[in-house]
Amino acid sequence: MADAEMMSQMTGKAGFIAALDQSGGSTPGALRLYGIADSDYGSEEEMFRLMHEMRVRIMTAPAFSGDKVIGAILFEKTMDGEARGKAVPSFLWEERGVVPFLKVDKGLAAEENGVQVMKPMPDLDALLERAVKKGIFGTKMRSVIADADRAGIAAVVKQQFAIGRQILGYGLVPIIEPEVSIKSPTKQEAEAILLDEISRELDALPSGERVMIKLTIPTVADIYKPLIDHKSVARVVALSGGYSRADACAKLSRNHGMIASFSRALTEDLRVTMSDAEFDSSLARTIDQIYTASATKI
Repeated sequence: MADAEMMSQMTGKAGFIAALDQSGGSTPGALRLYGIADSDYGSEEEMFRLMHEMRVRIMTAPAFSGDKVIGAILFEKTMDGEARGKAVPSFLWEERGVVPFLKVDKGLAAEENGVQVMKPMPDLDALLERAVKKGIFGTKMRSVIADADRAGIAAVVKQQFAIGRQILGYGLVPIIEPEVSIKSPTKQEAEAILLDEISRELDALPSGERVMIKLTIPTVADIYKPLIDHKSVARVVALSGGYSRADACAKLSRNHGMIASFSRALTEDLRVTMSDAEFDSSLARTIDQIYTASATKI
């Protein structure tokens, strides 16, 4: 069973979830934004070391605490790493009051029927066993929807919930993430179909089982309110999806009951060349802005 104190925080506390889960494909871009060029490292191992240093700098900043950051999604290598001499999941919960999640997907398959489902995860059971031992509360896995194709969207949601049930079997809370691309010419139509498909899967969950849902901020504000109110949903969170932080926060503030789970929008102002004081001050301002958009609605 999921930790009761963590579950209480996830379901009821004001705040947002930090997405610190860039993996192999997205790490170079995240490092470039931070001010580290591709030429500054010579191997994948060095790349991930630099990324871990950036994440630790974020996690150990004074403003990064459960007062406003109620959860954090980790990449597998981050879960296995340390912060101030302590395993990262333990550091987050015991020192910061931040609930740890783990990204478990292995990337996206080629597009078909306007969507990209997740690649196979043959080692998922072993990863989930490790996650439980390390004190992880829940997981996250991402698919992408580019077009309002009902068959494609249904396939995405069916796969997400099938794996979600596998994750629930380990006492972990899955974050279901069928991202609708903000570049989709049929974004609004795709979101309406997605709402139908997710609702159908939620209604089929056994009584007492709860998942979280991570979605693109919708074109029509509050369209996902039925999911937020569903008995099988612990929380609905929003990805920034390529929007700037200002745009993402403005859009999020119009969606009642939806909180942020931002990645790029969280780190867009942070630079490796900043002094610790500059870094901590910039991050604190960002956390305040995202917290406000999550907790205070228009």
